[in-house]
Amino acid sequence: MKNRVLDQMIRSIAIVKKDVMIYYSKGPVVLMGVLWPAIMFISFAFGRGMAIENLMPGLIGVSVFFTCSAIAPVAFPWETAQRTLERLVSAPVAIWTILFGDMLASALVGIIISIVPILIAIGFGVTFTSPLVLACAIIVGSICFATMSLLLSVAPVSGPQYTQMLSTLIKFPLMFISGVFIPLSNLPAAARAISFISPLTYFTDIARYATGHGSYMPLYVDFLAIIAFTFVFWVVAVKLHNRTLPLRV
Repeated sequence: MKNRVLDQMIRSIAIVKKDVMIYYSKGPVVLMGVLWPAIMFISFAFGRGMAIENLMPGLIGVSVFFTCSAIAPVAFPWETAQRTLERLVSAPVAIWTILFGDMLASALVGIIISIVPILIAIGFGVTFTSPLVLACAIIVGSICFATMSLLLSVAPVSGPQYTQMLSTLIKFPLMFISGVFIPLSNLPAAARAISFISPLTYFTDIARYATGHGSYMPLYVDFLAIIAFTFVFWVVAVKLHNRTLPLRV
């Protein structure tokens, strides 16, 4: 049993390489992971007169969130349309192996892209008082966001445009209710209650702590929440993809 699981894990590395070569070298990843969050940052920093240092934790969160969820929602529909998914599932790989490879690729690129907003923050004079905490949050958060993005590709549609639309409808509202631009302590009670359903909320809270602004919740709560979201997303994604895969091939 252990050898079989290890064998599947090794095969998932091949899927990681495939995803990085095919998808993550494309412009949309840079656009969604770096340029678009930067545009939002500029809009809120200069358009509403908000302090730049208060926006940096949110910029890091949005960059990681959008990068990790940029490609996974369209990978399955795209490969279905290109008929490459049939060849993939005909190989001796389990569905969870494919999903694990997609998730790892998304998380890896998210971790790498996170360096960009961190450098921007340092350039604006932001001091990271807890860099190790932030590094752990980026790793755990990237895995969580990448796992969440697997759920967005569950529907057995014929083209990536449908999942892109669904992804946009889900990700954009999450960004505005997760304390990215306004700290949780400044949100109305109703909005704050809604924000707890978003994993991005807990990541941003940790990022605020790491930049010396203090967290709204204890750090262990933030980390446990992200881990719990990851577990739920993974279990649900594997079950749903197992159910919809026969409709794709």
